[in-house]
Amino acid sequence: MKVAISTDQGYVSAHFGRCSTYTVIEIKEGQMLSREEMPNPGHQPGFLPQFLSEKGVNCIIAGGMGPRAQALFAQKNIETIIGIQGTVDEVIEKFIKQELEAGEDLCGHRHGEPGPYDQDRGEVRPAAGKRICITSRGKDLGSEVDPRFGRANYFLFIDPVTMDLEVLENPNTEGAQGAGIQSAQLISSKNVKAILTGNCGPNAERVLQAAGIKVITGVSGTVEAALSKHKTEVS
Repeated sequence: MKVAISTDQGYVSAHFGRCSTYTVIEIKEGQMLSREEMPNPGHQPGFLPQFLSEKGVNCIIAGGMGPRAQALFAQKNIETIIGIQGTVDEVIEKFIKQELEAGEDLCGHRHGEPGPYDQDRGEVRPAAGKRICITSRGKDLGSEVDPRFGRANYFLFIDPVTMDLEVLENPNTEGAQGAGIQSAQLISSKNVKAILTGNCGPNAERVLQAAGIKVITGVSGTVEAALSKHKTEVS
């Protein structure tokens, strides 16, 4: 069988249609026979299911995918596995061992409704109930904004309406490489409409934007001050 994995810089992309490439592998009797990196030919309604079907793909793995796209793949007898995170190598190993489990859709919006990112108009629109994430050196609103995105000490998730706060210690601070992408994938699964930080690398920013998350950089000062300053930009 042939499996296509939506890929961004060696990691599973949060959205199957907006990834930079597809990693296509052929598996037979528990062994990988071939592997190739295929550029994304473009995200047009109904195009990718036909394109990948013509390539002989039987299964597609991605972070997220809308129900319409899943239905189109089903019409082509292509299985879809979504909610997947991590490196492509790890995912391939788990798939071959039949240990890969589907998770929560990581696209960042409820499909079939107006999403956070309106492609036709090219603008970001917030979804009701979504939160703002701010990279922080500490655990409260008085802490300083952490200028690092991928290796920030903490991620503070704030509901701008209720001001409810969730604090998450970043598990990727000591990562040797890929910390930005892994942190972006983590944020993409946390009901976030915008991220405020000092700096964000292009690979991580691409993952966040694919999930419909607005990225605001150059942020400094306390978390509380940053939230107050930029609240109108994401409201």
